[in-house]
Amino acid sequence: MKTSTKIWLGVGAFVVAGSGAASGQANSVDHTKALAERLPLDVRAPAAPQTDASAIVLAQAMKHGGEGGEGEGGEMGGAKLPANIAFGLRIAQLRGHLLVGDQLVNEKQWNAALPHFLHPTEEIYASIRGQLKEYSVPPFEAALKVLADTVKRKKGGADYAKALAAVQDALAKADAGMKGKNPKWVSFQVEAALELLKSAGGEYEEAVVKGRIGKPVEYQDARGFVWQAAAIIDGVAGDLEKTGPEALKRTRTHLAELKAVFPTAMPPKQPVKSHADVLALIAQVELAAGPLM
Repeated sequence: MKTSTKIWLGVGAFVVAGSGAASGQANSVDHTKALAERLPLDVRAPAAPQTDASAIVLAQAMKHGGEGGEGEGGEMGGAKLPANIAFGLRIAQLRGHLLVGDQLVNEKQWNAALPHFLHPTEEIYASIRGQLKEYSVPPFEAALKVLADTVKRKKGGADYAKALAAVQDALAKADAGMKGKNPKWVSFQVEAALELLKSAGGEYEEAVVKGRIGKPVEYQDARGFVWQAAAIIDGVAGDLEKTGPEALKRTRTHLAELKAVFPTAMPPKQPVKSHADVLALIAQVELAAGPLM
């Protein structure tokens, strides 16, 4: 099943806090405004009015650009992500698919799990194939196909563990290659996590149909991306704790709120939050994480 993930560049929204907001918000707002000001004039969000001191208001969410799948370059209205960030995003998306797929396998939900092991090959691998050599990553499409076939045959236990480990080894090599080429590794990881959350927002939009979770696969994609974004932040938390402990705390708080939108791998019939609410939560994470970039 081919999803139609829409990826936005920058938060694409102005958020404002009243004068009584917690300290530290000013830097985050400046970061968000700087991101928005890099956008073309015709897609920038207008400044939002002042609001209650305790509120953070999403003034306008950026409309996702294009209808391309996850592997089509991370485009938004003709603008592309830098090549290194695009590669990091694809690897993170791939991991997000495997993460939620593994959760479903552990619940013996084999049929529900299968799309998340097919998507890496169908939607992502082609877009990173040309960059693998640059990052010293051997081709691993065959390993992805073996893993998907193992899930298709509902072969758990040692067979599944071996197939999954082969893909994870390839992804570990990708991490090593990216780290070697991105000296500001911690900032790079934070940016990749934020871009992944934007992908989650696009998937969630597809999932909610007429006020219900009409497309479980897209709900699960969004869940996997949110969980993986949180895992990325956790992976560099030691460094972030040294440079921005309060910003890290706020980021994790908002990530926890976002994760609560996806209480189970098999979706509830009724969404916990609307798509607009999810976009607002994603914007809050980006605001909180701004000082960590």
